[in-house]
Amino acid sequence: MPPMPPRREVDDPCRLLLVDDEVNLRAVLKGLLERDGWSVDEAADGAAGLAKARERSYAAVLTDLRMPGMDGAQLLDQLRREQPETPVVMLTAHGNVATAVDAMRRGAFDFLTKPFDPHELAQVLERAAASRLSRRREVHEAKPALEALVGSSGAMARVRERIAKVAGAPTNVLILGETGTGKELVARALHELSPRAAASFVATNCAAIPETMVEAELFGHERGAFTGAVATRPGRFELADGGTLFLDEVGDMDLKVQPKVLRALEQREIQRVGAAATRKVDVRLVAATHPDLAAKVERGAFRRDLWFRLAVLTIELPPLRARKEDLPELVDHFRKKHGARLKKSVAPAGAPLLERLAAHEWPGNVRELENVIESLVVLSDRELRVSDLPLALQREGDAAPPPNVPANGAPAVGGTASAPSAAAGSSAGPLKDVVRDAVATLEREIITRTLREQSGNVTHAATALGLSRKGLQLKLKELGISRTDLSNG
Repeated sequence: MPPMPPRREVDDPCRLLLVDDEVNLRAVLKGLLERDGWSVDEAADGAAGLAKARERSYAAVLTDLRMPGMDGAQLLDQLRREQPETPVVMLTAHGNVATAVDAMRRGAFDFLTKPFDPHELAQVLERAAASRLSRRREVHEAKPALEALVGSSGAMARVRERIAKVAGAPTNVLILGETGTGKELVARALHELSPRAAASFVATNCAAIPETMVEAELFGHERGAFTGAVATRPGRFELADGGTLFLDEVGDMDLKVQPKVLRALEQREIQRVGAAATRKVDVRLVAATHPDLAAKVERGAFRRDLWFRLAVLTIELPPLRARKEDLPELVDHFRKKHGARLKKSVAPAGAPLLERLAAHEWPGNVRELENVIESLVVLSDRELRVSDLPLALQREGDAAPPPNVPANGAPAVGGTASAPSAAAGSSAGPLKDVVRDAVATLEREIITRTLREQSGNVTHAATALGLSRKGLQLKLKELGISRTDLSNG
């Protein structure tokens, strides 16, 4: 086999690759997609499409299934091997449910049949592009299950020990943790260490599904079941049959759908929207949510019986502020990860930088830390510099004496990251105000920068930040971020 040509990293979140041998259909599709704001590259067959995908990165690939030479299924298989972060959407006039399930089990992001609904196509491609942002970081440095959970602290050792104990059981698991603590990494570890590892791992973010589409997304639908249902489609439960279904942000699930999820778990069967018959499914459910789900149950915002069914086994992830002794190890992990991705040789972080990072409370947890280290690697010449930190982090480091975190990662004797003690007297109030303002400034800077990077697309930015679309909109309102702020970058 000839050597693979070098691939140029061109991260344009609005560029698609369209692969179809029908010239007229390509022209129609390209016009529709460009009208929706996409930039479109074309290829007439799978081989030409693969060549283009090797030259640059795409937000998503939209490919026909039946083509001469390398067909869409072969293109999918090759892209899954070479670029597993690139979502592939299949489009064909010859599709049926069996073909759809087969393509998606082999790694297709979604499956549409001709004639297609332009509105549905737009929604699928939007979700595909958003999914790539979160998957892109995972695949550049794939690690075996438990190794992906970086940190030698006692808290992380207990998490890994619990995962190892419960992974082999068929029981449902509820993962509790703040945004950015790594809940999906835990879910994947549970799957990879289970007897179901050879079957599908299907992940769905409940907060990202429109309320009107939750039931169809989870259970599938029959053709004609509702306006826009132009083809029969399997749901997430069906696609995860024999494997693991991961429901992230399960606490945001619509109350009207919760009884059907409960029935699916208890009876091990589902019913597609518009179907008369039920279907048996064998799924292990792993769900994740913020730690406040119990409070939602008490308020009646989440069904108590479903909560009991989900929380047979629980795994709680500590926030980064509770395991700051892991900071040096995490910083070094992300330095190597993004240094390799960006082909840059960057020296390990020194004590001054680690002290600045340890002074921050990390409301966005490990995901926020990774964003910061990635930006430092991008800006660095040969070392990570305090001067390249976001201004809010630099100022926060000046606001209070940082805890003593040595460069080798060993916890300092007597050094902690705790809040000022009562002995600090009246200074505690002003210091708390300074830290609160610094955190708000940092949040504003990170959110504004991410929105600019995603060309103002709230859905893409929310995914990159680990928030739901609604959660990001609330943050924009809370922090007073407007369109004018985005244009003044």
